[in-house]
Amino acid sequence: MTRTLLLLSVLPLSIAACTPAEQRTALGVAGGAAVGAAVSSDSDREKGAIVGALVGGVAAQLLGPAPQSGKCYYKDQYGDTFIANCQ
Repeated sequence: MTRTLLLLSVLPLSIAACTPAEQRTALGVAGGAAVGAAVSSDSDREKGAIVGALVGGVAAQLLGPAPQSGKCYYKDQYGDTFIANCQ
């Protein structure tokens, strides 16, 4: 329990030093690991956390905001992705 509290207290400080893309990835990894561990059985909790962390990190990079400030990803009616000014 103390390890968890220590990790949770240090995590925000380490994320604050990252770029926005790295912050997005770190939060995706942490969220994915938490969800993966939560939905796994007791015997496979570690595997669930690892898989969740991988999926969360990849999803954060693929589904995150566009790299330019004030720009967002959009999809048109054909499923093509493009970048335009955020609305």
